[in-house]
This record gives sequence, structure tokens and C-alpha cells, in this order.
Amino acid sequence: MRPFIVSTDSTADIPEDYLKEHGVQLHPLHYIVDGVEYGAELPGGEIPIVKFYEMIEAGTIATTNATNMGYDIELFEKAAKEGVDVLHISFAAYMSASYNNAKVAADQVMEEHPECRIVVIDSKKGSGGTNLLVRKAVEMKEAGKDFDETAKWVEEAVKRTQVYFSVPSLMSLFRGGRLKKSAAILGTILKIQPTLYIDEKGALTLLNKVRGRRAAMDFLCETLRPLMERGTLPDEIAIEHGNCLEDAEFLGAMAEDRFGIEKIHYNFLCPTLGSHTGQGILTFSFIEKEKS
Repeated sequence: MRPFIVSTDSTADIPEDYLKEHGVQLHPLHYIVDGVEYGAELPGGEIPIVKFYEMIEAGTIATTNATNMGYDIELFEKAAKEGVDVLHISFAAYMSASYNNAKVAADQVMEEHPECRIVVIDSKKGSGGTNLLVRKAVEMKEAGKDFDETAKWVEEAVKRTQVYFSVPSLMSLFRGGRLKKSAAILGTILKIQPTLYIDEKGALTLLNKVRGRRAAMDFLCETLRPLMERGTLPDEIAIEHGNCLEDAEFLGAMAEDRFGIEKIHYNFLCPTLGSHTGQGILTFSFIEKEKS
């Protein structure tokens, strides 16, 4: 049985120390600010994350790119030459070309290295949803599960993975091209904070509009209520934030108090996603347990 590694892209919001400790291969997405392209593998690296969010809050416009197919090929080929297979868990195909780029790259590498297997899975999510799928795949690999069993579990778990998020200002969605300016201004005056989720296709869908930050956090936390009622409450959740760790930890404390969840992963939302949402975003992600 050939060994395998788990890989993903930068929208999974996984800390660098975790990637290094568990040998997770990272395929970075790039973003462009003031005509300069940034990315983990580029000579200029990335803008410090707090500074990035402060720039966006001040009105800086950032644009984003999918993963670089040439770099995808380079990373997959490296694994092939090292004699390992690859399970790649990608950002939602509906929202980015990164999945397709990885698929094309994988096919090319496997054609040149037929002994290597590269399976690319569309997480149909991003941020904490992909984060949790990657962590579970790594956990299974390190527990001795084989490639096929791990890939099968991830493909099935995608259907049970949920990602909800709220932004503190509709102006962020306007700047990201997701909302008309008139609606954004009116919503901001009324202190409306929309709650959205990523549906089963990977598309962003408006779920609710509430007034005030606390109400938004309460709504996010209560998405766990139906799971508790049907006995499928997860053991862990992921909360990503746009430079608002205090709010993220408050939301995590709510989940622990109400539902007893103690394992919570806090991470910054990556610049690729934060470019469209702005400072202050909170995401709330989990994988629903299988019914026993």
C-alpha cells in the first residue's frame, strides 16, 4: 500500500504550524492589492493578515485569483516523484476555478506518472468547512486508514458539512461586488447584519437578516440546535474571523455553553475570501455527525 498525503488550498484557513506538523501540502490562491500580486509561494509573500484587514477596512480594493495550475502541477509532481499518492480537498468549484485547475493538473501528472494516484475532491465549501474536512482526513491517515477509505469518508462528509457566516456591514459586500450600493447604505443605516450559508452546490445563499452583532452571533450559534435535537451534534467546530478574535471567542463560548462543544478551531479568514467580505466577518462551520 502506497503512502499518501493530504493537500488543500489556502481558503481552508489552516495554520502554517499545523500544515508543517502533519505534512499537508498547500496550494495557495493569490490576491492583488494596488497592482501587486501576493501569495504564499511568491517572492513577496503575503501582506500581514491584520494589516490586510485594516487596509480593506480603509477602502482598499483587493482582487483575487484561483490557484496557479502550473504550481499545482509542480506540487503534485513533487509528491509523485517522492512515491506518495495525494488526496486533495479543494475550495468550492462553484466559487472558484481552483478545483478545475487541480483536476487538470492531477490528470496531467498521473498521465506522466501512472503509478501515482491523485484524487481531487470538491469540498463545495471554503474556510472552516474545508478546514474540518482536511483535519479529519489527516486524522484518519495518521490513524492508519488507507487512501480509499479516507477519500470515501471525505466525499460523503461533504454532504454533512455546513458553513454559515455573518458580516457586520453590508458595505463590505458592496465593495466585494456582491450587493448594490443603495441597498448596502440602507442596510448599514439600519444596522442590518446578513447571515449567509454555503449551500449544497457551493453557492452563497442569504439565510437571514438581523439587527445588531449579538443577534447575528446568536443566530449563527443556533444553527447547531437542530443537530442537538436529532442527536448528530459535532464534537468540534471551526470559527474564522476577519480580524475580530474577541467576537470569534465570544461566539465559541456561546457554542460551548449551549451545546457543550469544547474543541473549537479559531483562524483568520484568508485574504482571498476576506477581500470580498471585509473586516469583522465571522464564519461558523461544522460537520454533522452521522446518525447512529
